[in-house]
Amino acid sequence: MEIKWQVNASDITRVKDLINKCQNNALVRNRLKRNCSAIKPSVSKGEFWQQMVSMRLTSQQNSSPGSPVGRLAREEPFPLSYDVIPKSKQAETFINGELQKWGGIRFRNVIAQQLSQNLLILEDGGWERTLKECNRLTVLVDRDIEVEVADYIQKMFLGFGPKQSRNLLQALGLTRREIPIDSRVTDWLNEFGFPVRLSAAGLADINYYNFVSDGIQELCAMSEVLPCILDASIFSLKDGDAWTDKNVY
Repeated sequence: MEIKWQVNASDITRVKDLINKCQNNALVRNRLKRNCSAIKPSVSKGEFWQQMVSMRLTSQQNSSPGSPVGRLAREEPFPLSYDVIPKSKQAETFINGELQKWGGIRFRNVIAQQLSQNLLILEDGGWERTLKECNRLTVLVDRDIEVEVADYIQKMFLGFGPKQSRNLLQALGLTRREIPIDSRVTDWLNEFGFPVRLSAAGLADINYYNFVSDGIQELCAMSEVLPCILDASIFSLKDGDAWTDKNVY
């Protein structure tokens, strides 16, 4: 059995209306400039680590600009930067302590444990392959390459399922088509009229995730809109004018 996605003229109009409505939002403009660029800078260790930390923090908690997660992700200097964090088993204690001092961060014990393990993976020979995979996306590639890199992140690192792996790559400015699907996106799709009622809880399953993603890809293809721009538009719609050029991260 298979599902045949059917997108009608009304669907296309609604998507384009959303894009037009949100086109001047700072988050949308930033996504267009970074993720849709034909050539992107190579990813460094420091940049990858900072986005890994920031995107792990966004899981199951508010990440809007004014939230503790949003403010921490934009803090300069970044409190959990690669340059200051211990490259040893002490990393877990250091991360946990910084998150506790910052305040308002949920699941800090689990996050600290997972990030410290991920750092050990990177330091124990993981950096070369990880940066090589990410830098496959510094030029325009097809969706299947983006999927391959997201799958690598998901298999390699703790706390990075289908959504978080794509969140990381999108935050690095690398992906155009594979997007992080979360409750905001599923809520919008349910309101939009997705052919089946979606549950954000099911997105941890890769098959369910891919099913929803395939529907989004078809909707975007027919509407001539890149998925990363649709994603940014949905977020800007939910957050209103909270995104500015200074707080996009």
